[in-house]
Amino acid sequence: QVQLVESGGGLVQAGGSLRLSCAASGRTLSNFAMGWFRQAPGKEREFVAAITRTGGSTLYADSVKGRFTISRDNAKNTVYLQMNSLKPEDTAVYYCATSRTVLPVREFDFGSWGRGTQVTVSS
Repeated sequence: QVQLVESGGGLVQAGGSLRLSCAASGRTLSNFAMGWFRQAPGKEREFVAAITRTGGSTLYADSVKGRFTISRDNAKNTVYLQMNSLKPEDTAVYYCATSRTVLPVREFDFGSWGRGTQVTVSS
C-alpha cells in the first residue's frame, strides 16, 4: 500500500502562489495516475487536477484551469500542484490520491489518499 503525505499549504493573500507537494512511500508512484482534490468547509470534496503515470497528459477542473499546474517527478516519488493567482474561493484542504485509471476524474477512481494540507487564501 502506498502512503501519501501532502505539504506546502499555508496562508496566502489573494493573487499569491503556493506549491503543494505529495510525497509517496511504500510503492512507486510511477505505477499510478495521480490526482488532487480539495474540500472547502461545508462542501463536498471536489476534483482539482489529474496527471497520467508518465506525466504526458493532465486534466483540470474548469475553476482552476489556467491558474493551477499539476506535475510529477517519478524519480522523487512526488507529485506537485503549482497554484497561481489564488482566490479566496480556493481556500480548502487539498488532498492527493492515487489511481489505476489512465486519467481519473471521479473520486471513486482513486484508491489511496493523503491526509491533506490546508490552503487559506485571504482577500
